[in-house]
Amino acid sequence: MAIDKLEVLEKYFGYKSFRKGQEKIIDEILNGRDVLAIMPTGGGKSLCYQVPALILDGITIVISPLISLMKDQVDTLNLMGINSAFLNSSLSTYEFNEVINGIVNNKYKIIYVAPERLHSNEFITVITQVKIAQLAIDEAHCVSQWGHDFRVSYKGISTFIDKLIERPIITSFTATASEEVRNDIINLLKLNDPKVFVTGFDRENLRINIVKGVEKRKFVLKYIKNNLKDSGVIYAATRKEVDSLYELLKKNNINVGRYHAGLSNDERIKYQEEFINDDTSVIVATNAFGMGIDKPNIRYVLHYNMPKNIEGYYQEIGRAGRDGEASECIMLFSPADVITQKYLIEVSTEDPIRKNNQYKKLQQMTGLVYINNCYRKYLLEYFGDSYEKECENCSNCLNKGEVKDKTIDAQKVISCIYKMKRSFGVGMIVDVLRGSKNKKLLSLGFDELSTYGIMKNYSSDGLKEFINILIAHGYLDVNEEFGTVTLNNISFKVIKNEVKVLLKDVSIESNKIEINDLFEKLRLLRQEIAKEEKKAPYMIFGDGTLREMSIKYPISKEEILEISGVGEIKYERYGEKFIEVIKEYVIENNIKKEVAADKEENIEIEDDYFEVNTNNELLEKLLNIRQDFSNKLNLPVSMIISKNSLKEISGRYPDTLEKLKDISGVGPKKIESCGQQIIEAVNKYIIEKGINPIWKEKKRKKLIIDGETRSASEIALDKLNMGEDIEEISEDMEISISTILGYITDYIKSTGDSSIKIDVEKYFDKENEGMILEAINKNEIDKIQAIKKSLPDYIKYEAIRAVILKNFILKN
Repeated sequence: MAIDKLEVLEKYFGYKSFRKGQEKIIDEILNGRDVLAIMPTGGGKSLCYQVPALILDGITIVISPLISLMKDQVDTLNLMGINSAFLNSSLSTYEFNEVINGIVNNKYKIIYVAPERLHSNEFITVITQVKIAQLAIDEAHCVSQWGHDFRVSYKGISTFIDKLIERPIITSFTATASEEVRNDIINLLKLNDPKVFVTGFDRENLRINIVKGVEKRKFVLKYIKNNLKDSGVIYAATRKEVDSLYELLKKNNINVGRYHAGLSNDERIKYQEEFINDDTSVIVATNAFGMGIDKPNIRYVLHYNMPKNIEGYYQEIGRAGRDGEASECIMLFSPADVITQKYLIEVSTEDPIRKNNQYKKLQQMTGLVYINNCYRKYLLEYFGDSYEKECENCSNCLNKGEVKDKTIDAQKVISCIYKMKRSFGVGMIVDVLRGSKNKKLLSLGFDELSTYGIMKNYSSDGLKEFINILIAHGYLDVNEEFGTVTLNNISFKVIKNEVKVLLKDVSIESNKIEINDLFEKLRLLRQEIAKEEKKAPYMIFGDGTLREMSIKYPISKEEILEISGVGEIKYERYGEKFIEVIKEYVIENNIKKEVAADKEENIEIEDDYFEVNTNNELLEKLLNIRQDFSNKLNLPVSMIISKNSLKEISGRYPDTLEKLKDISGVGPKKIESCGQQIIEAVNKYIIEKGINPIWKEKKRKKLIIDGETRSASEIALDKLNMGEDIEEISEDMEISISTILGYITDYIKSTGDSSIKIDVEKYFDKENEGMILEAINKNEIDKIQAIKKSLPDYIKYEAIRAVILKNFILKN
């Protein structure tokens, strides 16, 4: 019986449909045709050969140059129940032999192989004994000397194919390939009448930002501090810069890793695994060293230097947001980056043709930096995609900085350079404009110039930054051989007031996606499972999957299997654990789940609010019923049913159990335990008072009781400000003291107003305070659950909240 590709997709990968272009590529492969697919990084290339691998008769060999990526992908596949292995230089002799034996015994469906292994006689001998259904070549651009990442080892792939007894389907994939490179791939890999797919290069979820003329180290430090919870990669051009940035971040207490060819293999593995497992949030790496990170929740990629070509740049920013969530790509540019890249080109190759090609690509990369229109449009058109509109998601299209007229300041700089008569570096120009007393400046008589000291209002760093901005925008030139600043035609137009210098301020913002408390709980559960199984957290479930769970509240097998990224295999492994956490959250927060989609057509279009007025007489009777249940079951009254739910009942008069389901905070368990008594009390009251209530469904409208539109936190804080005691508020509102302390913490953090008077020390003793502070130091201050988990059970949440308030919030 034929295996359906959609069944495979849902069962193993947990997706209900294919992404753009995937299905057509898979169909061609299943029909036995060679394929060349150019898809953006994060566009789902792997799935295009993995799904056919599970359907075709025989094994699939995947050739990849990225050793670290192989391990991640193999771990992920094995976790989904797909037997896979890899062969590369990281394996010991024993591990290598284990894989070879597995191949002989048909243990694997997919085998990842480094291109160097294709020349191994032992591998060739074994692999020719088994049926190979598909040979998939990842990073196929590496075969072309015109590509940005040419690898000699890729030239041997066609020779390996010739040695196979039966030619398999050959599939090749790359994220970046010009027309020239595409032709090279087809010819050098000897693809047989391949179907070529270009699915489009646009990654709409990536915000592209090129920042010119800033002090880079300060920018990096501020940006990372603003995005501490997010995973990010910083690329730098040299090992020295990687090490320098690593030390800077480490010195500022940022949990950081590094990755470059100068580190030992053990060090690289350690730093990479810490990053993949979310033990460190940021890793610094060289542009030249391919990390092969298959981590879907990287929220930002920051280029400390301009890369040497657009292919490399686009592939590297493609590491961000592979889960489809909004992510940011920032390049920090200074003219020195061009000089650095020219030096790297000079030392990287002696082949004059290849060198000229690299210089051409560097010029195209520099062109991206200097353009004034949409960055995305420039990038996509470079790869042959037509893009007519402006993207409104890059710093050229959408810069929140205020536009300022800097023409006068620019004229001062240009005039100074003109009066100095010879070209000098930025440092000397800054010294003259700021009125420095340095000996060389005085010996040259620059203190006699009319421009000497006319820009003292700038700091040294600020003026360097301004001059670099002028250079980056083309108002000044740089002699690339000597690094000196010179004037150009635009400079003279600025002096004559023919061209205005209008610049935007750069704003550094937090790159955040709104998340709720349930998402944090699910992320904590994922972290625990990942540590227990020694897997990367994203291999359990991706951030997008957790976010969808936190919005839709799936509490059954059927519901959770509807979540994107949850397939049958992963449900069997983890489904019940996540459902348990979601159920607990739904009950604790009295969440009434939304009406199913197929019922939405019956929803009336009315106001968003549903107002109810409490009937205090009926409420008193309902409170007495609740108290009886509380006494009988020995439970707090709030656990029987909340006071707000009883207020709603008293004002709406639900006279059947079916109607009771529409009351906020009343679920099946509450209906089962006390629903019948409540309905009887409501019916008795209606009859006694001769009331003829008109029932209206509340559905998804926001409930307002007695005209109260404030949130629970606003009510509690107002009561505190009116001098009410926190214990009285807790009892009256039926919320915990810990919750109220949390409201106070959030209020002070967001407003800076610490005028609320509260005695926090009554909630803990000195011994407990020390233990709590120690637990806080080991965890993040806002991770209350993690702090509680690391403390003895007798220490309450309210004690933790109180210690945080005393030591960190009310301290100032």
